Amino acid sequence: MGTTLITGCAGEVGSSLVHYLSESGTERMVGTDLRAPRSEVQRRLSAVCLGNISDNSLIEELDGQFEIDRIFHLAGILSSGGERNPQLAHQVNVTGTLNVLELARKQSERQSYPVQVVLTSTIAVYGLPSPAVKRTVGAIDEDEYLHPITMYGANKLYCESLGNYYANFFGLLEEVSTRTKIDFRCVRYPGLLNAHTLPTGGTSDYAPEMVHALAQGKSYSCFVRPDSRIPFMMMPDALRALVMLSDAPRSKLTRSVYNIAAFSPSAEEIALLLSRRFPHGSVTYAPHAQRQMIVDSWPEHIDDSTARRDWGWETNPSFAEALDTYLVPAVNERYYAQSVANL
Repeated sequence: MGTTLITGCAGEVGSSLVHYLSESGTERMVGTDLRAPRSEVQRRLSAVCLGNISDNSLIEELDGQFEIDRIFHLAGILSSGGERNPQLAHQVNVTGTLNVLELARKQSERQSYPVQVVLTSTIAVYGLPSPAVKRTVGAIDEDEYLHPITMYGANKLYCESLGNYYANFFGLLEEVSTRTKIDFRCVRYPGLLNAHTLPTGGTSDYAPEMVHALAQGKSYSCFVRPDSRIPFMMMPDALRALVMLSDAPRSKLTRSVYNIAAFSPSAEEIALLLSRRFPHGSVTYAPHAQRQMIVDSWPEHIDDSTARRDWGWETNPSFAEALDTYLVPAVNERYYAQSVANL
């Protein structure tokens, strides 16, 4: 049986994906991360290899121990962390992705069929020139306004190109029959909202930070303006999109990199809807100039019509309904369980 490798398995998306895949019947999964995942995540994995994804010794270990059919490459340093340490972000995000692609190429060559690599990218690859343009341009597609202003966005945009190179042009000067290609696919995530794990330093984390603070009856100082608006998505939909793209027949795909979208509330709209459901918390606003500039460079709306056409992507666009059917019940359960445990 082949193996599904999940990089960044201890992170927010990675740990959630392990749960999602195990529930859907994926039997052999290997995870890798700098730190060990939580015990409930480890139990669902066949093996865990600890190490830095940019370290060649980790790649050699994975290549030597496993026959890998599919890689979900989630490991990376997000936007805020990337601005604090750009060199480290480049090493992890770019060198790490290059290592994963090389691992897939070697496995493809040995197994004589293309190993699939599914990369998570981000709306940080976009760079709108001003808030005025952002408000008026409408939903933008995969090929517009690709002028990122953060190291994270620049890294991810380059990694998308690396994946396309390995999938379509690797060995360009060699005989066609000797080229070893991979099956590269990529989803550009909006901001993600997760009930089960805490936010980990992304610039879009004002929304999940707000959720978790208000659910505990705390006050929250929001680091962007009330009118700030970017796309968001609930974590279950984000996981479903990854697996849908992975499962889609290659012949149906017209591109490698796809936008996916759900809803685009402003920070003030998020706060208003949350205050109705968690009335004991409160929100104030203290915009952070640099983080605000980053958010202002990201689109208000993205066009995911190609994903809908090619592989049947769809989601409920109602933020209020998503709150009531997923986020609020799950967050309430989380903090109720914590309060009981503390009695």
